[in-house]
Amino acid sequence: MNLMITLSLLLNIAVLVPVCVGLLTDATWAKEVYGVRTQARGILLSIYVAIAVVAVMLIFADRPQAVGALLLVQIIYKITTPFTVRTLKIPSSSATY
Repeated sequence: MNLMITLSLLLNIAVLVPVCVGLLTDATWAKEVYGVRTQARGILLSIYVAIAVVAVMLIFADRPQAVGALLLVQIIYKITTPFTVRTLKIPSSSATY
């Protein structure tokens, strides 16, 4: 597989593993960035885990089209998120933990 494709998958994994661990362990920084633990945050964690798992699988598969689809989904969900949550702001860090 192309070096740049492999690097993009590795970058996905390198970013998502600590984010998922932080969300799972309810780390302080995760609360500040993602808000207190809610069902919505759990859904986001599920999406992140799915992306990480698919990225790991694609490292071992010679499927560049699938990598393109994964990256396209990531771009689309990031662009549409402000519209679905109706804000550009992150949750307030003054929430009660």
